[in-house]
Parts: sequence; C-alpha cells; structure tokens
Amino acid sequence: MAFSEKFQDGLLLVAEKVDDNQYLAAIKNAFTAYMPFIIVGSFATLLNTLICSPKIGLAAIFPSVASISPAFTAINYATMSFMTIAVVYLIAMNLAKHDKLPEHLAGVTAIAAFVSVVPQVVQVTVEGLSEAVSGAGLSSTATGAQGLFVGMLIAILAEKIFAALMKVDKIKIKMPPSVPHAISQSFNTLVPILITLCVVAILGQLFVIVTGGTYLNDFIYSIVQAPLEVIFQSPVGIVVVVIISQLFWFLGIHGGLVISPIRNPLIAAAIAANIATLAAGGTPDQPVTYGFWLNFVVPGGAGCILSLIFAIFICSKREDHRMIAKLGLIPALCGISEPVVFGLPLVLNPTFAIPFIFNSGITTAIAMLAPILGSYLVIQSIVHLGFRFC
Repeated sequence: MAFSEKFQDGLLLVAEKVDDNQYLAAIKNAFTAYMPFIIVGSFATLLNTLICSPKIGLAAIFPSVASISPAFTAINYATMSFMTIAVVYLIAMNLAKHDKLPEHLAGVTAIAAFVSVVPQVVQVTVEGLSEAVSGAGLSSTATGAQGLFVGMLIAILAEKIFAALMKVDKIKIKMPPSVPHAISQSFNTLVPILITLCVVAILGQLFVIVTGGTYLNDFIYSIVQAPLEVIFQSPVGIVVVVIISQLFWFLGIHGGLVISPIRNPLIAAAIAANIATLAAGGTPDQPVTYGFWLNFVVPGGAGCILSLIFAIFICSKREDHRMIAKLGLIPALCGISEPVVFGLPLVLNPTFAIPFIFNSGITTAIAMLAPILGSYLVIQSIVHLGFRFC
C-alpha cells in the first residue's frame, strides 16, 4: 500500500506540473486550435484524388474537372506545408495571454523571429539548366512538419524575450493620451520587438557560423525531432506512450491532455509526411496518426471502453454495471468514455486496474503488428481481448 500510494502521488504530481506548466499548456492549446486545419488539409488531398484524378476520380468521366486540381493542392500546402508558421503564432499568442501582453503582436513577433533563423533562400531546378537556381523564399522543410520543434522553441524564446522587455518602461515610446490606443500600443512595443528580433536573428546566425553552415531548423530536426518520430512510430514507443496515458486516466486525470504536448506535434508531422508521400506517388509509412489513435487506441474513449461495454452486455449479471453500460453506450460510440470511467467507476478500481491500464496498449500493439500477424489473427485477438476485459 505504501508503494501504491507513493506511485499514485508521484503521477498526480507529474500531472499537476504538466497542467500548470505554461509552455506545455501553450503547445497543447496551439495544436488543439490548429487541428481543424490539419483535417482540412487531409481532406483536400482526398478530394483532389476523388475529383481530379483521371484514373479513379470524377475527372475520368469529366476530364475538364482535372483543371481545378491546383486549388486542392494549394489548400493542402496552406494547411499542411505551412503549419509551423501558424503553430508558432498560436503558441506565442497563448503565452502572451498568460503574461498579459498584446497577443497578436507577440504572435507576429514570434513568426518574424522564426523566419529570421531559417534559410530564406530556396533552390529550384529549372528544366534545361544544369544547375539549380537560387531565389528568395522559405522551404517547406522549414514551414511544414519538419520545422515544428524548432518553431515551438523559437516561439517560446521570442515571446519570453518580448515579455521581459515589455516590463522595462524606459525603452517604451510613450504617446500622449489623445493618441488612439492601437497607435500608442504600436509605439510602446516598437523597441521591445526590435530588440527581440535582433537577439533571435543574431543567435540564429551565430549558430550557422559555429556549425559551419547548418541552420537551427535542420539541426533540431536531425537531433531531436527525427529520432522522436522514429520512436513514436515504433510499436514499443507508441505502446509506452499509450500506457502512460492510461496510468493518468486510472488516477482520474485526463491522460490524453497530459501527453498531448508531445503526442500532437508528432502526429501532425506524421500526417504531413504521409500526405507528402502519397502526393509524390509513394506509399505512406507513418502509421500513428489521428485516425490510428481514434480507431485503435481509444475506440469508445480512453481504455477501449466499447469493449468493456459489450463485454458487460454479454457476460455481466450485475444490474449496476449493466445500467452504467446502457448509459455509456451512446457517448462511447461518440468517443466519450467519462460516463463509464467515472460511473462504474474505473478510476482507482483495483478490479479493473490491469485491463483499464493495459487494454489500449494491447490493441495498439495488435494494430501496429497487423501487417505481420495477418488480419484473421488480429480480429480473433481483439474479440478475445474484449471478453477478457469483462
């Protein structure tokens, strides 16, 4: 009991620290706000195939429809290949809200700071020329999913420098009371914005000089983001993440929200990578996306609650359990597990502890290993697991 209580207290402390951490909260809120645009970008690729593909789309019947394909491509680029710019703005805006600063000015400052540390020159291969042509612009490797981690870092750094400078009244250009508030605010923030951008841009250039020409976004991606993506997309890595999430759920804490600051950027990067691969004619190779999470990790909500509900209907003779299962069925079909999690309850319930904590991890492992095990064995295992959850 002493170990159990210490373990529970430790997890509760971690959850409290995560929830109170302004940086993790800003990242979580930013990706939550941007999620609709990720879904829209995915739909744009789908619609491009269903409507404009001359082989399997509507264009096979009406060839002229294929001419609108660039519109869907543009939507995908604006939402998926440009996501880092929006995420940088949203993170800085959330931090500025916490620090009681002008939110939109902080967001734009963070975007400008991010652009100042990534390459502003792109190389384009032109037909007929032996060498690539260089021109001003931002590469999609910087503005897309590959730039997410350095974007989050720069957003936090720029906003915190801006916040510190805004506390120094001597560097503010103060206007008379008769001047409109918007103009007065612009002059008040002018010097802090200037110093913030100078500091970030100089640090970025110094990094390029020290590393012999390597930009910060390339370094962060190769050292931090790429290894995390590999771990997250592996069976062991994603199962560990899922079990950690369920441990928090067992204590009555929303595990999905606790892990979302790490999970959401990696999932967004996976979706973008899959769409880019598909658009290039390849086969997507990043299995863990939002669709994977909803269908295999949390069907019916946290802990695969649908399997428990069906098992109760089939096997249980307890009237209280059957009543909770009836009440929780419709919400579970919509991915809401709270009526069963807190009504049965599953929280701190030693009877259901092992299946509730490990069930999602098992189904995740089955889904990740499905191509190897074969579909028949996978279906048989899931059905068997559902009965075990009773």
